[in-house]
Amino acid sequence: MTQAITQHRALSAEETDFLRRAFQTAQKEHAPQKRNSGEPYFNHVFQTALTLAEWDMDTTTIAAGLLHDTVEDTPYKLETLKKEFGEEVSFLVNGVTKLGHLKYRTSVKTEKDRVNQQAENLRKMILAISEDLRVVFIKLADRLHNMRTLGAMPPLKQKRIALETLEIYAPLAYRLGMQNLSGELEDLTFLYLHPEEHEWMTKNVEEKYSERVAYLERVEPVLRAALANAHIKPIAINYRAKRISSLYKKLLRSDMNLDQIYDLVALRVIVSTVEECYAALGIVHQLWPPLPGKIKDYIALPKPNGYKSLHTTVFCEDKKITEIQIRTLQMHDAAEHGIAAHWAYSQAKTTKKFIEGNKNISAKQDELNWVNQLREWQKDFTDPEEFVNSLKIDFFKHRVFAITPKGEVIDLPAGSTPIDFAYQIHSEIGDRCVGAKINNKIVPLDYQIQSGDLVDILVQKNKKPSESWLKFAKTSSAKQRIRRMIRQETSILRKGPQLELKITVDDRVGMLKDISSVISRARINIINLTHIHPSQRGSLPIIKILCDIDNSGKAEKLVLKIKSLKGVREIHYQMV
Repeated sequence: MTQAITQHRALSAEETDFLRRAFQTAQKEHAPQKRNSGEPYFNHVFQTALTLAEWDMDTTTIAAGLLHDTVEDTPYKLETLKKEFGEEVSFLVNGVTKLGHLKYRTSVKTEKDRVNQQAENLRKMILAISEDLRVVFIKLADRLHNMRTLGAMPPLKQKRIALETLEIYAPLAYRLGMQNLSGELEDLTFLYLHPEEHEWMTKNVEEKYSERVAYLERVEPVLRAALANAHIKPIAINYRAKRISSLYKKLLRSDMNLDQIYDLVALRVIVSTVEECYAALGIVHQLWPPLPGKIKDYIALPKPNGYKSLHTTVFCEDKKITEIQIRTLQMHDAAEHGIAAHWAYSQAKTTKKFIEGNKNISAKQDELNWVNQLREWQKDFTDPEEFVNSLKIDFFKHRVFAITPKGEVIDLPAGSTPIDFAYQIHSEIGDRCVGAKINNKIVPLDYQIQSGDLVDILVQKNKKPSESWLKFAKTSSAKQRIRRMIRQETSILRKGPQLELKITVDDRVGMLKDISSVISRARINIINLTHIHPSQRGSLPIIKILCDIDNSGKAEKLVLKIKSLKGVREIHYQMV
C-alpha cells in the first residue's frame, strides 16, 4: 500500500509506519465484508485512500480515508480509533461518519421522507465543509469510487445515486475548484442517467477525437518552435479532450453537429511563470489571429472557485478554429484539484497548525467565502423541500461571474438578474434598486446576467422592493428578502381588519364612482380596487375592493348602502 502512496508523495519512516498500521487495521476490520460486486469491501477504502494520495493529501487524511467506514460498518469503536491513531484521524473519521451513508443505503417510504433525509444529509455536508474541508475530500473520494463501481448496483439505485451525484457532489467538487473530479463525476452519471445518449456519443465522438488530436499533433511543433524563439521553454504542451457530458450539452445547442464544436480537444500550454503566460499568449496571437471576444483572462480575474488560466480561441493552421489554454504548473494543479491542490503548496500540515487554523486548509480566504455564506444561508430554511431546491439553485447550479464597478467578482447561479446581483452585494442595495447598467447600458431588471458583465446597480433612497420582482428573481436569498420586506410593508399599511367586496354590477357610466363615493363617505380607506370587464357577451362587470374597516357591524351597514345603488346586482363580502 505504501508503495502505491509513494508514487504520489514522499513518506518519512514515521509516516510509512502510520499508514501501514491504518492499512492493516482497515484490512482486518473489513475482512468479512463483501461489496455488491463480490469483491472485498476493503478494496473500496483502499481506493478511497489512493485517490486522496493522488490529491496530495497529508498522511492523516489518507489514514482517515482507509479507516473512514470502520466506525460505522464494523465493531471497531471510535474510542479505540482515537487511542490508536490520534485525535485528528478520529475527528476526520467521526466527521465522515456523521455525514452518514446517504439515502441509497437506507429505505425511504415516501417522497416527503426522501426530501427530509436529503435535506438532513445536505445540512450535515454544509457543517462538514465549514468545520474541516478534509472531511469533504474523504467523502468526495468515497463517492468517486462508488460511482466508478456503480455497475454492480441494481438499476433503480444506479439512477438514484447518479442523480444525487449530478445534483450535489459534482457541483460541490466544482465549487471547490476540483474540475477534474467534477468532470469525471458528471461523465459517470451520464452513463446511468442517459444511457442511449451515452451510447450515441461513444460511437460518434471517438473518430472526431482522433481526427482532432492528429491535427493538434501537427500544430504543437509549430507553437513549440515559436516559444523557443522567444526563449520560453514550456513545462508541457498537451491536449484536453472535452468531457463527454459537457460535450453533449454543447451539441444540444448546435443541432448535434460535431463540426461546430471547436473545443472538442483543446491545446494546453503549461509554463513556469505568470509572465511567461502572457508572453506565450502574445506569441500565439502572432502565429494565429484570435476570434473577437474569445480571449478570457482568468489570471487577472480568477473565477470565484480559484480557477486561473488564459483562454484564447484562434484561427489556427488551415484556418481551423482551435482553443488554447495557457497556465502555470501551480495554476494547472489548482484547476485539476482545486482547494485540494493548495494542500500541496501549504506547509501547514501538522496537527498543531491545523488546530490553530480552526481546521481550515490554508487556501486563500476569498476563495472560501462561499463556504461561510453557505453555512449562514442554510439557517434561514425550516421547510426541507424548499431548502433542498434552493440549495440546488443557489449553490449547485451552473454559475455566472459578474463584476461590480469596483472590480469585485460576484458569483451567481445562471439565469440571475440585476435584482439577484443587487441583493448579493447587500440587502439594502437590493431593496433600493431602481435600475441597472450592464456594460454601461441601461437594461431591464429581468435581464439575465452573463459571465463577464460589468453590473452597476442604480439605487434610490426610500425605495422599497416590488412584488413583481418575485416573477424574475432567481436566488432564494433575494426572494426571501423581497417577501420579508413586502410583509413588513403590508403590516405597516394594515391598521386593522379588512373587508373584501365582490360586486356584480350593470355596465353603466358612473357606477365605479358611485361605489367609491359611498365607501369614502363612510370614512373607510380603500386599499385596492380592481374593475373586471366581461370577456363574454351577456356577462356583467365585477368590481373587487379591499378596504380597511373597524368592525363587522360597520361592514354590514356599508354593504346595505352599496346594495341600494342603482345597477348593483349582487354583492359578496367577507372580513379578512
